[in-house]
Amino acid sequence: MLALNSSNPQVAAPQKLAQRLGVTFSQPDLLEMALRHRSAGNVNNERLEFLGDAILNLVIADRLYLLRTSASEGELSRWRASLVREESLAVIARDLSLGSYLVLGSGELKSGGFRRDSILADALEATIGAVYLDQGFSVAKTMLERLFEPMLANLPDAASLKDPKTRLQELLQSDKRDLPAYEVTNTWGQAHKQVFEVTCRLADSAEIAIGRGSSRRKAEQGAAERMFAILTHKPGASSDQAAPHE
Repeated sequence: MLALNSSNPQVAAPQKLAQRLGVTFSQPDLLEMALRHRSAGNVNNERLEFLGDAILNLVIADRLYLLRTSASEGELSRWRASLVREESLAVIARDLSLGSYLVLGSGELKSGGFRRDSILADALEATIGAVYLDQGFSVAKTMLERLFEPMLANLPDAASLKDPKTRLQELLQSDKRDLPAYEVTNTWGQAHKQVFEVTCRLADSAEIAIGRGSSRRKAEQGAAERMFAILTHKPGASSDQAAPHE
């Protein structure tokens, strides 16, 4: 058996998490690996995360298909995207107190990585992968249906889940206006922690909107969200404020 579990007394025993998941592991090493962030060394949860992501998408797609029998492909896709996105996974991870079981490198530990959405979401996906490998698809599916039941029971209106760039494009097209242009107007930070600033401009207006994010795509979405708010006269939608799409 690999010695994977942490010697750090502040890290909770993985067996407690297994109990919360309702799973008895025959190979406890799998769960221990699922809780090891890449900052903790070469033996980490990245491969399990890859597997868990695929299983999660399949199970959520299956549940949505059965629950929303009259929904279009586009609506189902938007609901699935909202359920499997980082923020939603982090909510479930926090409900499980997943952060208290994570094994992190010293840098991530000092910076509070056990609270970060991205790390929590990745660890949850890795845990799904571990359950699948240890117990099979049926057990993993049952666990996921239980964990996601509250979110599945309270799905938002599908139209509200369209991404900001799509909503802005549809708004402009409905008024027979040209599509917006997006330009990267600034970048800063180290290569692995860059921040992008994107300006959204309209062809027939001097109005601009600025968005910032950890990727060009996120910055563009932030700028589009700001421009949409300006055009629909939402409160606080000043063009000189950058939507923080981190």
